[in-house]
Amino acid sequence: MSHYLNPITSDMPHDHAGHDHAHHHHGPPADGNFGRAFGWGIALNLLFVAGETAGGLWANSSALLSDAGHNLSDVLSLALAWGATLLARRRAAERFTYGYKGATIQAALLNAALLYLALGFILWDTIDHLRHPAPVNGPVVMGLAGLGVLINGFTAWLFRSGQKGDVNVRGAYLHMLTDMLVSVGVVVGGALVYFTGWLWLDPAISFIILAVVGFGSWGLLRETVQLGLQAAPAGIEVAAVRQFLLARPGVTGLHDLHIWPLSTQDTALTVHLVRPNGENGNQFLRNLQHDLHHEFNIRHCTVQLEDEFPAMGAHGCCDEA
Repeated sequence: MSHYLNPITSDMPHDHAGHDHAHHHHGPPADGNFGRAFGWGIALNLLFVAGETAGGLWANSSALLSDAGHNLSDVLSLALAWGATLLARRRAAERFTYGYKGATIQAALLNAALLYLALGFILWDTIDHLRHPAPVNGPVVMGLAGLGVLINGFTAWLFRSGQKGDVNVRGAYLHMLTDMLVSVGVVVGGALVYFTGWLWLDPAISFIILAVVGFGSWGLLRETVQLGLQAAPAGIEVAAVRQFLLARPGVTGLHDLHIWPLSTQDTALTVHLVRPNGENGNQFLRNLQHDLHHEFNIRHCTVQLEDEFPAMGAHGCCDEA
């Protein structure tokens, strides 16, 4: 005999009866609508990129041009993340039975690739400035970079409430926060060049910017690649889920446990549970649905209950007891 717990969403009612234990929430999805934040971030950073590019060319500053290049990649990232978020809200279709939620993962992967492509172009330009140093207009550099501190800091603030629940929102938040810190570095560098006259400081600061951005973005790149490969999300330990399932009343074993991301917010799970004494199967499944959501933030579950462990080779995946 088999029972199924069909895919569910968190806005469905849950049965809380008979539960008296602590709940641990692992990365709850962001509830807010960040459309306005994306719009403000894109508009402000586009204006800033234009001003920083013009100022960098006028002041002959590779640090400003490198920062402008990175800010332009952030504009593209914000636009892609916003578009993917809107696409993910579309209803499921005949062929796209999960809807278009996976667009957020594709956008995150593309954003990571664009970021490192931009870093490569900036590195090339910085090396050229280091080989052929030229006078830098320190006041212009400091003024534009100071403006960048304000713009990037404000944009990061717009995403602060949702950065723990969505890798797209977290990417926007971390990029803006990193840019704010980098702009602080450019202000300091501009002041040093202005007062010391050491022209090599400007490209040297640009190298530091590249290192900070590259290092700070590595974790995000690694996580997006893992999501693209359908690895279990970083906030969920598969071993903990396995032990949790095996500890359910009457469960003697499990097999074919799979946990994968539907999007940067939603996680799915499928599993076969061996439960010889299948009493109160419906109540068992309702309780399991509730607890998987609240313990691990897994909102889409498909569970099959079985009376006995299948014969060897009956399933394509490894059996687990």
